[in-house]
Amino acid sequence: MQLELRHLQAVCRIAEAGSLGEAARRLGISQPALSAQLRRIEAVTGGELFARGRHGVEPTALGHFVLARARRVLGEMAALGAEARALAADAPLRLGCILLVLLDGLLARTDQALSGREVTVDLEDSVTALVRMLGAGQYDVIVYGEVNDYEVPLPRGVTARTVVPQEPFCIRMSSGHRLAGRATLDLAELAGEQWMTLVEDDDGGPEALVEACAKAGFVPSLRHRITDRQMRHDLIAAGRAIALCQPTAPPVAGTVMRPLAGTPVTGRIRLAWNRSAVPAQQAERLYRAAVAAYLANVDNNDFHREWWDAHPEARPVLD
Repeated sequence: MQLELRHLQAVCRIAEAGSLGEAARRLGISQPALSAQLRRIEAVTGGELFARGRHGVEPTALGHFVLARARRVLGEMAALGAEARALAADAPLRLGCILLVLLDGLLARTDQALSGREVTVDLEDSVTALVRMLGAGQYDVIVYGEVNDYEVPLPRGVTARTVVPQEPFCIRMSSGHRLAGRATLDLAELAGEQWMTLVEDDDGGPEALVEACAKAGFVPSLRHRITDRQMRHDLIAAGRAIALCQPTAPPVAGTVMRPLAGTPVTGRIRLAWNRSAVPAQQAERLYRAAVAAYLANVDNNDFHREWWDAHPEARPVLD
């Protein structure tokens, strides 16, 4: 077997994650498959690359050597792709996103923001995948979210700007729910509910929800994980689940949205781009388009407008 780029990427992901299980999740493969791949890589490199420790896996001396070379090769390959694209002036701009409320408005504004440049758009369920693909030159720009204090590490050659510093997650529930008539909910009142897990599970969201629920005195039952928006709404409307959602989300028949007292879970929206593929002026236009798309949804729910007006520190920064 010869080493390929995917093998180098696997070694880097294992080192970054600190465990085979987490690395496999980030790579979108099973842990047994990654373990088998690592054994084949180690057969080529001539020795063990990672040693199991008390807190996961750590690179051996040989592992550190291979990692240094792997990162150098992957960096050069990413730069090659990005620089080649930069030379192709008519190449479409590749935008990667997670499913955020502002996405529809952002896409509607891209033609104006990019002066007619063609744009291709892909949705991903994983923030980690988005960032990795941006670093590898597969995307030029990404829009993603972070929850509470979690910060997504970014690759070299990438610049990021915060579109919205903070927004308070709220609860979407059936309009027939026993608490639907309340103006504000205490998280503790939701003990025993069936929860719809967040679609993006590597942005700090699941951990933030579990931690907030623990402080409220219960462990949430994270039962449903559905990526189709309509199916999620149908399940909630039927009273079979509740879900955290962005406060800018539009109304949905059969459901209501209610804020949480104390805002125990908050989100942050960011835009990042590959500097070698996106000129600064174009990045500024995209940033402003993302801000405008978010602001267009602030009035979707009265409780969020009230919160927004009371928290000027949460507003976008426009120079």
